[in-house]
Amino acid sequence: MATARLARAAPTAAGAALHAAGGRLPLPGGDTEIDWKAYMAEVEGVINGTYDYTQLQGDTGPLVYPAGFVYIFMGLYYATGQGTDIRMAQHIFAVLYLTTLLLVFLIYHQTCKVPPFVFFFMCCASYRVHSIFVLRLFNDPVAMALLFLSINLLLAQRWGWGCCCFSLAVSVKMNVLLFAPGLLFLLLTQFGLRGALPKLGICAVLQVVLGLPFLLENPVGYVSRSFDLGRQFLFRWTVNWRFLPEALFLHRAFHLALLATHLTLLLLFVLCRWHRTGEGILSLLKDPSKRKVPPQPLTPNQIVSTLFTSNFIGICFSRSLHYQFYVWYFHTLPYLLWATPARWLTHLLRLLVLGLIELSWNTYPSTSCSSAALHVCHAVILLQLWLGPQPFPKTIQHSKKAH
Repeated sequence: MATARLARAAPTAAGAALHAAGGRLPLPGGDTEIDWKAYMAEVEGVINGTYDYTQLQGDTGPLVYPAGFVYIFMGLYYATGQGTDIRMAQHIFAVLYLTTLLLVFLIYHQTCKVPPFVFFFMCCASYRVHSIFVLRLFNDPVAMALLFLSINLLLAQRWGWGCCCFSLAVSVKMNVLLFAPGLLFLLLTQFGLRGALPKLGICAVLQVVLGLPFLLENPVGYVSRSFDLGRQFLFRWTVNWRFLPEALFLHRAFHLALLATHLTLLLLFVLCRWHRTGEGILSLLKDPSKRKVPPQPLTPNQIVSTLFTSNFIGICFSRSLHYQFYVWYFHTLPYLLWATPARWLTHLLRLLVLGLIELSWNTYPSTSCSSAALHVCHAVILLQLWLGPQPFPKTIQHSKKAH
């Protein structure tokens, strides 16, 4: 299930050790690894002194993740006996799973929007998510745990530390950038352009610091490999576009149409759902104290709703979703479904949407019906987010005159 890594490479010493176990390493519980062996081979290349990203490869192809991934999985490499102690790796990822749940529960506790019974389904009802964390050992859960830590820091008004953790999550896997439009809007709303620049600087500087050994060796190779936005995905693994002909799925015009739709919908949410002060959108660039409408502190629901919606829109129009990508938004789905009350969407219907999404992600290989069902569920959530009560209520511009 490696994501669009088409080149093949001979295994390194770690890869050879894993091959000795019989190709794809059997995991406890009867499952098999997918990318773990490749992760360990890629990391071992760095340990052996290779800092040119174009030369770092595993059995599934070249290294395509930023430097934060290398450092974290280098730690796992040493903690698991050069990647061969899979039981230890599973124990570490089990702790990561529980930590992720704790971080998510802390977020939901501050929003007070989701009924308690929903958390049972989040904890117990997803075989796919348990597999991604504890059996498959993907890097996606690591990135998402750091992302949820970042959101907790933002909710605590620790914006600098929140941006630092956000950048660290991006350095593990760049899918976290789907949250970036929402974060940028929040920073501009809270601080204006001048106040937001230092926070954005934290994100940029951390990326440079983490990638410095690789940037010094081959800057173009590092950036082009770790932040490759044009990477081609394999049709055989797609969860969301199975009903399309493969030629259309691979066509550049289809990718550009999805990108245009993604950006258009984001802009509509910014203009019509998030920015509702009555001033023009450019007022976000001003210092908050100089705006016509006095600034109000951002509430937990405004922060969470903006970030979760930004990510969800990106997922809806992704060029392809692979099975491990489910964790990109699984823990946000209850909030997206329950945070905006809608009479037409009862508790039962919301649970039905969750169930259909889970069924779509558990259908392997995906079918035209499972992909179509996933899009229908996404459309229901998007419609509710658009029609439901706004997280940013409209502000009437009479505050200064009243004084």
